[in-house]
Amino acid sequence: MKFETVYNEQIDEKLLLSTHKSGLRVAVVPKKGFSKYYAIYGTEYGSVDREFIAFGDKEKTVLPDGVAHFLEHKLFEMEDGTNAFDHFAKTGGNSNAFTSFNITAYLFSCTDNFYENLDILLNFVNTPYFTEENVAKEQGIIGQEIKMYDDDPQWRVFFNMLCAMYHNNPVKIDIAGTVESISRITPELLYKCTNTFYNPSNMYLVLVGDIDENKIEEYIDRHISAKRDTGKVERFAAFEPETVEREYIRQNLSVSTPMFAIGFKEKKVGVDGFELLKKEIATEILIEVLFGKSSENYIKMYESGIIDASFGGETELEKEYGFTSFGGESREPEKVYETVKACIENAKKNGISEKEAERIKKSVLSDEIRMYNNVENIGNTYIKSLMKGINPLDYTKAVSEIDIKYLTERLNEHFDTKNCVLSVIYPIEGEK
Repeated sequence: MKFETVYNEQIDEKLLLSTHKSGLRVAVVPKKGFSKYYAIYGTEYGSVDREFIAFGDKEKTVLPDGVAHFLEHKLFEMEDGTNAFDHFAKTGGNSNAFTSFNITAYLFSCTDNFYENLDILLNFVNTPYFTEENVAKEQGIIGQEIKMYDDDPQWRVFFNMLCAMYHNNPVKIDIAGTVESISRITPELLYKCTNTFYNPSNMYLVLVGDIDENKIEEYIDRHISAKRDTGKVERFAAFEPETVEREYIRQNLSVSTPMFAIGFKEKKVGVDGFELLKKEIATEILIEVLFGKSSENYIKMYESGIIDASFGGETELEKEYGFTSFGGESREPEKVYETVKACIENAKKNGISEKEAERIKKSVLSDEIRMYNNVENIGNTYIKSLMKGINPLDYTKAVSEIDIKYLTERLNEHFDTKNCVLSVIYPIEGEK
């Protein structure tokens, strides 16, 4: 494998990129002198991937909700009766995994035995083992997890917001699915999904630390054949209008203070790469300018008592969807909602402070530079960016291109106060 070197002189960081003969894309972030290592091995397969044509099939497969998450749990269980966690424990590796809307990823960190741990990672992800018995057992375990999240107010206020925001996009569906949907998962279905989505050309391997990139190919060759590449996955996207499904949604759960989430839906989707990176950064800057803890809007809302220190905002932008949310606890969530909209309209009418925007730009750059001191943060950020067609080392360039004109355009485009939603979790009547 020959690696292409990408270098950002401004922050003195380097990225090595290559593609294995199997189609697996490999990224190495060399951190000379670091004592800790991190590896993350992910597939572009998450909860939103519900409809596809499997390799060798002519008909479309429609999955029950929760398969990607279910599969993430099952891959750790190996055919010889052992569990991948036990193998990592013997070599000092700390392993985990996660499933999001778009990605399923398996990871480990360690201070020693990096290549031995890499061997374990590549082995268990590439040797799926499913039986009727172990699938049935996992259905019971995940079923309990689903019931727990059904009663989790933070989880519910977020997904209720997505349900209010989206008509058809499966991002509105709980990542774990439902007890009913996972009951329809079979070993055959899991093998079909691994053969399709765990195809090497649909995956990324990101390695961070004091790593010799010349050793990597040897370990990949042990577990991934060039014959495994079945090409691009044929997926089907649901039509999603720009409008929200409904403005308001509420639920009663065991909380002492109402919880809320305010959502703004991205209307102009279909963008990836550098332009998506610019939109992400600009949106993060606007969140801080408008409602960061040092902003005039935040201070006024806090001093009036309608929000507390739990209030905050975040954005998630992907090629197929995107949203920005503000949330926290408040005894007057509807008043917070109306105030947030009024603050946004005021910013559109009177403009945002260029001086404040420049200050926040320096702050986000500082945060980006600090990220390079933590191998886990580097790995997680890089794999998510690379799967969106973003070169993470373009971050500084993107920030430099964001001026007050771009921020104003982004404010008017994304924060539509006539097309936003409010999700509230209220206490159960009679409970304190």
